[in-house]
Amino acid sequence: MEAHVATNLVVLLLLVVAGFLAWRLPRNRYWRERLVEIRRRRPLALLGIALYVGVALLDAVSWREELAAESEAASPGLLEARSALERLFPADFQEASYSAPLAEREFYGGAPLRHPRRHLLGTDILGRDVLLLTLQGARVALLVGGLTCLIAIPLALLAGVPAGWFGGRLDDLVFFVVSTLASMPSILLLIALVTAIGRGPLQVCFALAVTGWVGFCRLARGETLKLRELDYVQAARALGVSEWRILWRHILPNLTHLVVITFVLTFSQLVLSEAVLSWLGLGLDGSWGQMIDQARDELSRDPVIGWNLGAASGALFVLILCVNRVGDAVRDVLDPRTVRERA
Repeated sequence: MEAHVATNLVVLLLLVVAGFLAWRLPRNRYWRERLVEIRRRRPLALLGIALYVGVALLDAVSWREELAAESEAASPGLLEARSALERLFPADFQEASYSAPLAEREFYGGAPLRHPRRHLLGTDILGRDVLLLTLQGARVALLVGGLTCLIAIPLALLAGVPAGWFGGRLDDLVFFVVSTLASMPSILLLIALVTAIGRGPLQVCFALAVTGWVGFCRLARGETLKLRELDYVQAARALGVSEWRILWRHILPNLTHLVVITFVLTFSQLVLSEAVLSWLGLGLDGSWGQMIDQARDELSRDPVIGWNLGAASGALFVLILCVNRVGDAVRDVLDPRTVRERA
């Protein structure tokens, strides 16, 4: 199966899951009220995240087409997979080198551009449109944050919940692993893992998940220790309900708010961690961190070339700001402690 076909199937699966959640959650009174409250508190932040998600989906959906004969970048008859986002820009939108935003000539040499005054954020050293690169970086950021959370949170639940429920040697083993990982500098462990397993998207997300599941594992373990002593859990035990059924019916549902809060608040931290990896030359191709890394030498030029750095930094800042704002609202609405304080 070709890479772009597999990506399209993954996007279709995500849309189906999102559609199911959008249909299912409003039917539950608890989640309906919480969603309405979050939307009331952070409408602009939610709109910003929706725009980033929309751009990422446009960049993820692609199909092949025959390149035009007049395109200088390819020969006639060649099939190339281009995303829906790339199709919003001309196929030959690349220039020779730097050009300033909305410029008519190249930054160096002054040669006329093939697309004068159409590069809203200018071009980079390779002549690529900075606006297109910035929009494509949204897909990488959401992939890093979303996929890593989908790996780290289930891993933390699988380790933390049984450790807190059963205790004994299992708890000792999990606590030993968690303590060992927590004692290592996370950035050094992250660099070692990426160097060992490679720089692909799945490898980087796995490395980030390995270094990011420890905190939530401790939280899930502590919450399970508290929940197992509550009266309704003891009543279920007295009625002969099996241990795994109690975990499934009583413990995990009471950890749902922690899962949602952790997902939202961990997302921004993971995106920033990937930016740090890119600064060290170990990040993902096409990410904002890579754009920032490639643009750091441009600040020493005379005159300074800052539009590449400014576009990537601005997009990263707005996304992290929106996610953190929504994360604060989610924590206030779902965390039982804050709900009791407001009451």
